[in-house]
Formats: sequence, structure tokens, C-alpha cells
Amino acid sequence: MSILLRNIIRFILLLLLQLFVLNKILVGQFVSLYIYMLFILLLPFNLPRPGLMLLGLFTGLTLDMFMNTMGVHAAACVFIAYLRPFIINILSPQGGFETTQKTPSLTSMGSTQFFVYATILVFLHHVVYFTLEVFNMANLLYLLLKIVASTAASLVLVLLYELLFYSKKQ
Repeated sequence: MSILLRNIIRFILLLLLQLFVLNKILVGQFVSLYIYMLFILLLPFNLPRPGLMLLGLFTGLTLDMFMNTMGVHAAACVFIAYLRPFIINILSPQGGFETTQKTPSLTSMGSTQFFVYATILVFLHHVVYFTLEVFNMANLLYLLLKIVASTAASLVLVLLYELLFYSKKQ
């Protein structure tokens, strides 16, 4: 299957999973489950930054349209799409990642580097998203707890997804 078709299917499935399953699950006051940003995390390594940012904007606006959140998801997605190449460059080994693997994954990056990569970007997404959603610093402890708890819950979902579709050869 081509990378383009795989990414289109991934986009649709992650958005449907987010809209019709995860948004209906109430875990607690501090936990919000988000997995849609995994689409941005798993885009090909060699995608240029403007393309990443446009796909991030499209992903965020699509979710904003269905959830009536007025650009909050779009801002968070564009932010992580902008920072993604920097994070990949920082985490890449001396010779870069294996060129036969075209997208970030457990196979191409290794489990530790992929976990660090996903943790940083999911955390940054949640910082931007929840800061814009709450939009005041009056209750800073609530904001920090929401960011940390939601990041942990979302990371569990990201790693479950990655383990579910993990393959040695890819």
C-alpha cells in the first residue's frame, strides 16, 4: 500500500476514533483522551515543514469543526507540526534514521527514541491545547494536572496504537 493511501486511511480512522469513541469516554475531571495528533507524529520523515504545517492545520480545523472548539485544535496541531522536524533532528543518531523506514515508528526509531519523540510532542500539544482552552492562569494547578494526566493517558493510547500496528519489517 502506498504511503499516501496509508496516511489518508490513518487520518480518517484516527479522526473517527477521536470523534465517535474517545470524545464519549469520561475518565475523570483531569483526563482527556486524544489520539488524533498521532496522524502528525506518523507522517513521513522527509515531508517538508510547510506541508507538515498545512496537514496540521487541516487536521486541527477538521476536529475543530466537529467539536466546535474555534481553532484550539488547529493551533495545537500547527504548533507540533512546526516543532516536529526539530525534535526528529535532535533525536536522530549520527547518520540519521534508517532510510528504508519512511515514517517515525518503533521500528525506524527504536522504542526509547520513539517514546521520547511521542512524549515531547504529545506534551507540547496538550500544553498549547489546554492553555488555550482554559485561557486563564487563575487555577494553575488545575491546568498543570490536566496537562500531565491527559498527556499520560494519550501516550498510553499512542503506544497501544503503535504496538498494535508494530511490525519488524514494515
